Amino acid sequence: MKKLPIQGRTLAMLAVVIPLLALFIYVGLRSGPLAPVAIMLATVESRAVTPALFGIGTLETRYTYKIGPTFAGRVQRLDVQVGDRVKAGQIFGEMDPVDLDDRVRSQNAAFKRAQAVLREAEARQTYAQTQANRYEKLFTARLTSEDIVTTRREELKIAEAGLSAAHEDLARTHADREGMVAQRNSLRLIAPADGVVAERYADPGTTIVAGQTVVEIIDPKSLWINVRFDQISASGLAKGLPARIVLRSRSGQTSQGRVLRVELKADAVTEEMLAKVVFDALPQPLPPIGELAEVTVDLAALPTMPAIPNAAIRRVGGRVGVWQIVNNDLRFTPVTLGAYDLAGFVQVREGLTSGDQVVIYSEKALTSHSRIDVVEKIPGVQQ
Repeated sequence: MKKLPIQGRTLAMLAVVIPLLALFIYVGLRSGPLAPVAIMLATVESRAVTPALFGIGTLETRYTYKIGPTFAGRVQRLDVQVGDRVKAGQIFGEMDPVDLDDRVRSQNAAFKRAQAVLREAEARQTYAQTQANRYEKLFTARLTSEDIVTTRREELKIAEAGLSAAHEDLARTHADREGMVAQRNSLRLIAPADGVVAERYADPGTTIVAGQTVVEIIDPKSLWINVRFDQISASGLAKGLPARIVLRSRSGQTSQGRVLRVELKADAVTEEMLAKVVFDALPQPLPPIGELAEVTVDLAALPTMPAIPNAAIRRVGGRVGVWQIVNNDLRFTPVTLGAYDLAGFVQVREGLTSGDQVVIYSEKALTSHSRIDVVEKIPGVQQ
């Protein structure tokens, strides 16, 4: 078999190498490092940005009542459970009175004795007054001696002193009885206001020290959320602004509310401002106290000006800007930004005008020499 001449072999090799080289160049330009970068564009538009604040808070109550005895004792009965509603003045439990009932009866008897002594002293004083007046008249008529009149006067003074002592004894006995009755009444656990039992700390038979809480009652109408907002973006936060509340246990359900007040003291450690947010209508059933809630407060709308999606913002060489398409070329344009909203738009104060096109997403980092390919969607990117 004859060998191909050298020129033939060269042509055969070129016929193989050239297509491979073309294929390599094609692949390199389409999917290699020299391939164009797929980008998605957005058009700068004039719109009114409505800034909003987002914060996390905990559900709390403004009014909480912790009910317990004023002295040590044992719980005798407790008629409420967690979740029960109580009315103001309702007696829902009682401490063991031990011997207080006997002591109250003893004080009642002592009070009645003091009343009897007072009536006797009043009778003696009246009688002594009558006798003194009678002998004064007899002495004036010269029908009795001065010594007898003096004796009747002294008897009157003694009767008046006894009456005064009887009054004081009655007052002391009355105070002792009222104190004993008040002590007996303090054994009753009474609801100070309408509310719901949030916690029960003891059961019948439990010994309680003075001041220890037996039942905790909350006022459900006083529910609010203690919310924390980042100080950097909290400018404009004020009382009365509308708020949207999402409880963690009810994801997807939004409740309407408003800012009740902004606290005067901020958290210097976490650099957050504190505010109290209340519901326009209480959620039913009542959520648990201490539950986390996501709160969005809508601030006042700002004047119309150019705005872009915040996804378009890049930092190149220490400058903040956007990649802009100018005459089909890629150019980095520094911009001055303003306020932003939770919809993802940010104001552009300087650098762009309405109608300009900017890059919002790209497959990889861009440079001024990048080749680009504008597409409608980039795989894996959620708009």
